[in-house]
Amino acid sequence: MRHRSADQIQLELFHARSGAIAPRDAQDLMSWPFFSLAKSRRVTPIDFRMGEVSIRVEATVEHGMATIWDADILIWAASQIVDARDNGLRTSRLMSATPYEILAFIDRGDSAHSYNRLKAALDRLQSTTVATSIRQSSERRRHRFSWINEWRERVDASGRPLGIELVLPDWFYAGIIDDALILTIDREYFGLTGGLERWLYRLVRKHGGHQAQGWSFDLRHLHLKSGSLSPFKRFTFDLREIVRSQPLPGYRLALALDPDGRSRLTFQPDPGDPFANTLTTRRAPRGRTIKVVK
Repeated sequence: MRHRSADQIQLELFHARSGAIAPRDAQDLMSWPFFSLAKSRRVTPIDFRMGEVSIRVEATVEHGMATIWDADILIWAASQIVDARDNGLRTSRLMSATPYEILAFIDRGDSAHSYNRLKAALDRLQSTTVATSIRQSSERRRHRFSWINEWRERVDASGRPLGIELVLPDWFYAGIIDDALILTIDREYFGLTGGLERWLYRLVRKHGGHQAQGWSFDLRHLHLKSGSLSPFKRFTFDLREIVRSQPLPGYRLALALDPDGRSRLTFQPDPGDPFANTLTTRRAPRGRTIKVVK
């Protein structure tokens, strides 16, 4: 008899659905520094506090911290669960899928190399721990979890792989099933190759949304919110390169100066934004004059 964990015994298995499913992202993950933005192994914790929000992310030496590319698996999971719920199907934190189904959704190849990278990503998601005050009733309370409680490969009697089972944490699952905490993202997001540009897209999509007047962030604020280990000077240089190349689907970026000389990153929906037909307006902050830096 195959051993099953307490989580697996209590939860009903949810099988991933095939077909065209819109990619959805969890807004909490889009707003705050939960992942490493580097492809190199990171073990230095993220220790972030802003107002009532506190986040501490810790990694193991063996696997390193979960990266923003690993978070594609969580986007896949959120998309599956929201689509199933919207179609009247029962959902669960215990999910089952083939590696091909996950890799195809996040626009990865189906080679042995891609499969090994998928398993490494699952290991990082399982071994990375998070403690946060977000969605807790008191600032002093913390919810501690891993991005994946556990995962395993399923095989048949001859040892051939049948698929993967994984268990999502309560904190993440609760955010997924709440409509107000999910946003549809552009499928081109999966083609973004840089960690910083991926993080920027998610942040812009969350805060800019459909705002026709756009949005802006102070660069120092952005640097802090990214959780990046890069020095501010390097961070600013990388931002300038992103502004020059304009890789974010659906948005146009620019660098600007406030009257007090502080640099800001501004962004507006691109005319080709796939969400443009649902644009709503929001007044720009009063009293702010910006000068575009070329």
